This record gives sequence, C-alpha cells and structure tokens, in this order.
Amino acid sequence: MHAANSSVSTAPLLKVENVSVRFGGLTAVNEVSFEVHQGELLGLIGPNGAGKTTMLRAITGVVHATEGEVYLSGVPLVGLPIERRIRKGLSLSQQLVKPLRTMSLLDNVALAASGHKTVSPWRALTHVSNADELAQAMQMLEKVGIADRAHLMPGTQPLGILKRLELARALALKPQLFLLDEPLAGLNSSEARALANTIADIHQSGMTVVLIEHNLGEVMRLCQRLVVLDNGNKIGDGEPRAVMTDPVVQAAYLGGDPQAEPQTTASSKETQDA
Repeated sequence: MHAANSSVSTAPLLKVENVSVRFGGLTAVNEVSFEVHQGELLGLIGPNGAGKTTMLRAITGVVHATEGEVYLSGVPLVGLPIERRIRKGLSLSQQLVKPLRTMSLLDNVALAASGHKTVSPWRALTHVSNADELAQAMQMLEKVGIADRAHLMPGTQPLGILKRLELARALALKPQLFLLDEPLAGLNSSEARALANTIADIHQSGMTVVLIEHNLGEVMRLCQRLVVLDNGNKIGDGEPRAVMTDPVVQAAYLGGDPQAEPQTTASSKETQDA
C-alpha cells in the first residue's frame, strides 16, 4: 500500500530556507533548504548523525536555527517559541514516548486536545473532564486503533500501544503539519508494518506528514518524496526510487550497495542525532 495522495498542492505548506544549526564548533545542519507541500508524505532520511532530528527540532523551535528561516503557510517561525509554533499548526510525535503515567490513555489525549485553552499544560489539566475534549480524544484513539484501551493506564501497555498513544496525542493538537520522529523505532517487523499502515491512513485522511525513519522498506512503501541528509548537508531530494539509486546517496546511506537489505528497526543512536 502506497500512501499516494493526488491532492498535493503547488504552494509549499512548509518552507525551510538555508537553515543552519551550530552547537559551538559543531555544525549539525548546514544551509539546508527544502519544501513540503499540502497533502505530501515526505521522508526525511539519512544515516545516524545526519542532522535529521536536529532539523525537526529547528522547525518546532526546540533548538534555535543559527541561520536561515522556516515558514509555515508563508508565516516565518524562527524566533517564535514552541507553543506559538504549535498553535500555528505544527505537531511532533517523538521517538521516545513519555505519557503521563498517572492518567489513562484517554485522559492523556484529552489533555493534549485541551492545550488550545492555555499555554500551561498544568492549567490544562482542569479541562480534561470537558466532554468535548474527551470525545475528541476518543476519536483520536479510534484513528490510531487503540480506542478499546482508552481507560487503561500507560504503564500497563506495551511499546507498540504507547507509540500509537503518542500519535493520538500529537493528532489531538489538530496540526496542519504532522512531524514524526522515528515512530517505528523499537518495533518488530509486523508491529512496524501495522503502525506504518496507520500512518498511511492518517495521511490519506488529508494530513501532511514529514517522516524521519530508518526502516527503509516502510519509507519506500509510504513516502512520495525523500529528502536525504548526510553530515548536516542535503544530498538528495526527489522521487524515492530515483533518490535511492543516486550514487551519492548510496555511498552515504547504504554504503554504496543499492541492494542492501532495509533495516527492520531504527538504531537508538538516532536519539542523539545532531
């Protein structure tokens, strides 16, 4: 199943323009530019340490871009705090899932759904009992396939369920652009394929998605376009098969072997991606 979507528009929803991120003497991202159009499912890939996670963090404001600009629907984001970027339509599903373990799956998602009422997540706790947010939360749990576990606690759930909870919490923010940082990491092959199918369904429902993922089999199956980073530099941008047969990409990402077996799970080293 390929997550193709014929409604991709010509105007970019996200525009990354000559973004660099430096930490002291280390250049983590070097003058990277790319666009994401409404309705796309874009894969942002590359080897460990390529700068992918840093790039996502620069888009969301977790780290500050040293140079360059990021635009969402034509509005510049650099300089805005994280919460304002979220309110403008960004949402990030992170690789490391950290739910509130004293709250049910449903309440975890309802808390995210109530986030528009206040910039303080702790003040938002007072709104969790609101019937509207609970209804929205249940819809998000249904969308990711775990509504039957709504009233269970996160501490009792396996990683595959917690990954889906993370998707539901991010979707509850009602984003224009859904950023996914290695959602398949740590899952076995059948779990990864099932979650990839859920991501494809989310995309097909009209969501624009940027996906960081090391599972090349699923990347090639799902993504319409790839942007490839290596050592902080963009080395590829285009249709997946064309990009993955480019000798520069092969040398950086596949060690020069275009027939290399796709990885089933991502390396945990990517959590330190710079």
